[in-house]
Formats: sequence, C-alpha cells, structure tokens
Amino acid sequence: MGGWQAIDRKTVPANGMGPGISDASKEKIRSFFPRYPSKRAVMLPALHIAQDELGYVSLTAMRQIAELLELPPAAVMDVVTFYTAFWTHPKGEKQLMLCRSLTCELLGADKLRERIEQKLGIKDHQTTKDGKFSFMIEECLAACDHGPCLMVNEKMHKCVTPEKLDQILNDPHSDRLDQPRSDLYDAPVHNRQHHHH
Repeated sequence: MGGWQAIDRKTVPANGMGPGISDASKEKIRSFFPRYPSKRAVMLPALHIAQDELGYVSLTAMRQIAELLELPPAAVMDVVTFYTAFWTHPKGEKQLMLCRSLTCELLGADKLRERIEQKLGIKDHQTTKDGKFSFMIEECLAACDHGPCLMVNEKMHKCVTPEKLDQILNDPHSDRLDQPRSDLYDAPVHNRQHHHH
C-alpha cells in the first residue's frame, strides 16, 4: 500500500509546526479566563477556538495555547490526543463519516467500513496522503432506518452498499447538497449534467 500511506489524527505533520492562531483568537481565549476557576480549565474552549480558526489544532497552536494558559505544551498535547473531536493535521477535503449504531451494523456497516479502509488505506480518524479523504466512525447519524449511512461532509448517503461506495468515492460532487437543508427530507433527484469531466 506504498502510495496510500495514511496520516493519523494523532501523528505530528511532517511539514513542521503548522500555522498559528490569530491575535483575535488569543483575545477570545483570554476572555474565558475570568469565567473559569483556573487557566487550565480554559483548555477545551481554547482548543475549539483554534480548531475553528485553522480547521485543526496545529503544533504551533498547541504551543501558543500552552503559553496563554501557562502550561507545559505536553499538557495541551495530552488533551488533544485524548479527545477525538480534535485533529492535529488538516482534515481531508471530504470527510467520510460512518455510523456505527447497532441498526447500521445489522444492515452491513462493518462490511462498508472494511471496504473504506481497504479502498483508501485509512482507518478511523485518518486522512489519505493526498488530502482527499478523512474517515471517522460516529456513534449514530440518526438515519437508522436507511442504514448503512455514510455522511460525506454534510451530505447523507443512505443504504450504502460496498458497491455503491466506489460510486460515491469517484463522484466529485458526492458532498454537494442537492438542495437547501430544509428540503433534505425528500429524496433528491440527481441531475446528471455535473458528471462530465
């Protein structure tokens, strides 16, 4: 699997420290201090602020947060690696989220997971080397009657079979919502004109 070496959520990116957070974000983090019993207690909001700004928590951001909260950088790193909500490298353009509720498992989510891991060479919370796909397993995506469900960014694909997976991975518009969110409950009608390359 040479070319598809996966980047794990918890490994440090090869390209150094990554971008830092802005002064505005630092100010926002400082604004939490009076509301919490200690600076250390501001760690989670601080990390969310960093991830909201950068899309992930870079090493630079961890170092900056450690300085702001007057903690050793290792303390920040420990929290980041403990919570699956945080990523330490940029997520892929398309995040595949697979539901692991019991219903979806009974409907074949395990097979789908194997197929994803095999096709892309990545496991939970990893990103393909080319930055195209990240993969996450979520507790439940709340569409159990249509399992297995796979979210591609914000778009829900229902009743996804391993065969259907290839189609989704090859479709450049697999994450495009076909219509405004309010209409998502009606089955979308695909217009085929997008598919010329």
